[in-house]
Amino acid sequence: MSARPAAGGGRWVDVAPERLGRWLENFAGRHGPWTATGLLLTAEDGATAELTAPPGAPATDDLEELRSQAGKPRRLGLLLARKGAVAVGVASGARLLVSKVDTHYVQGRTAAGGWSQQRFARRRDNQARAAAADGAGIAARLLLPEVRTLSALVTGGDHTAVDTILAFPTLRGLVELRSERFLDVPEPRRSVLEDAIVQARAVRILVRDPG
Repeated sequence: MSARPAAGGGRWVDVAPERLGRWLENFAGRHGPWTATGLLLTAEDGATAELTAPPGAPATDDLEELRSQAGKPRRLGLLLARKGAVAVGVASGARLLVSKVDTHYVQGRTAAGGWSQQRFARRRDNQARAAAADGAGIAARLLLPEVRTLSALVTGGDHTAVDTILAFPTLRGLVELRSERFLDVPEPRRSVLEDAIVQARAVRILVRDPG
């Protein structure tokens, strides 16, 4: 389980489907008995918890249906990208079936000015475009053959890097599967890809303590 601050107050908590029942018990233990309005829980002391189903799970506003569906194994596509690094994989439940990680050198930004800075920026842009093209090629090879079996495509890393890869016309079929959930991950590596599966399968909960 992981937690991080939420914009507008409260905190986001990611809970593995297998631990959701225990988390709900602990929420009641900390805040008192709760009542559910759809997927919004309101505890006796005023604390609230709003649950969001994992990517690929059927949409529902019923808590028991969410608990039933959340832990069912699904095939997910994963696309993580930052700067010149990309990691692509297919997961079934908690297991990573296939994966590919690739890195390209992309220069960092410079504070230099004038023509030198412009040449540097052009070179950097060319490196970034080459990295995105290779990332799109990897995504096409690993994910497109599986597109009919995937429940969702989960992305993460840097928004611009991911969006640039998915802008390639060959990946249009993947864009249609893209989940709203975007994972906050470091530079993609095999271990980062494996950790991303945990985030992708989690029930995401917005918790607000009593005011």
